[in-house]
Amino acid sequence: MTKTTILASGSYLPGHVVDNRDLASLFPSSRLPMIEQKTGIRSRRHAAADEATSDLAFKAALPCLSQAGIPVADLDVIIVATSSPDRLIPATAARVQQLLGAAQAYAFDLNAVCTGSLYALNVAAGLIDSGRARTVLVIASDTYSRFLNPKDFSTYPYFGDGAGAVLLGQAQSGQAAGFHECILHADGTGFDTIQIAGGGARLPAPLIRNESDAYFSMNGRDVFEFEVKRGSEVLGELLTKSALKPADISAVITHQANINIIDQIAVKTGIPRQKFFVNLDKYGNTAGASILIALDEWLRSGGGASGDQLLLVGFGGGLTWGACRFSF
Repeated sequence: MTKTTILASGSYLPGHVVDNRDLASLFPSSRLPMIEQKTGIRSRRHAAADEATSDLAFKAALPCLSQAGIPVADLDVIIVATSSPDRLIPATAARVQQLLGAAQAYAFDLNAVCTGSLYALNVAAGLIDSGRARTVLVIASDTYSRFLNPKDFSTYPYFGDGAGAVLLGQAQSGQAAGFHECILHADGTGFDTIQIAGGGARLPAPLIRNESDAYFSMNGRDVFEFEVKRGSEVLGELLTKSALKPADISAVITHQANINIIDQIAVKTGIPRQKFFVNLDKYGNTAGASILIALDEWLRSGGGASGDQLLLVGFGGGLTWGACRFSF
């Protein structure tokens, strides 16, 4: 069976930096220190008025493809993981395909909210391992700033926009490195925990009467407890399945939601805290894009040396959670 490996990565963060003190026009300055205290977030990026999710995805794909040195014509599949699509119809991936000029590739969206990048990686690896595709471009892109209520202190300060991309392909014959175990879960009983209630078939946009239904919302305490519990559990599952110990792990990249969540997951799993890659202080919670943005930064900072063992961990709306392992 063919083995899947990472050929290249890329990311894009919008140029508009919004740091915590820039929020003083929206919230009392006395509350601003709470943002960093509660989450570790110091700044975030907001997409420009003419940038949508597909634009961010396209701009993350360009350095990825350039790094790989693979022509666009060689792409077989484009998967865009997003929960903030350009439109309900068509798939955001269709516009990304157009922007790239990759007419030969089929393209589709995948929505597992903040675990979306892991779901997409698993689907891509299945296509490559089965021989149904040779190269798959996975992009995770979100523009949550468009769906946040600027009056809501419980959500607005904590999210940012961005996109990450990874090109997956076939490993060389005999190569041990690549994509290994991937454990994914979902619990639909938590369907309402993280949501945008309006705009879909259940509550179409013309029928929205309560302004809050047009915005992103979540139950913060429940989400925090869910992410610590499930993130820790699935990492434990992955370590057991891969027969690895915490000392064997080179790095862990979690969904970048909250520094306190990451701290607690480190304690519960016994994986040294210094092995957890963190960039949420700069970008905030970039939803489904966060893991692939962090993966690109980790690789560009020297990660991915021969023998490295990398764990990716996600958790988000649905409820969904999961963990995957790459070796280098």
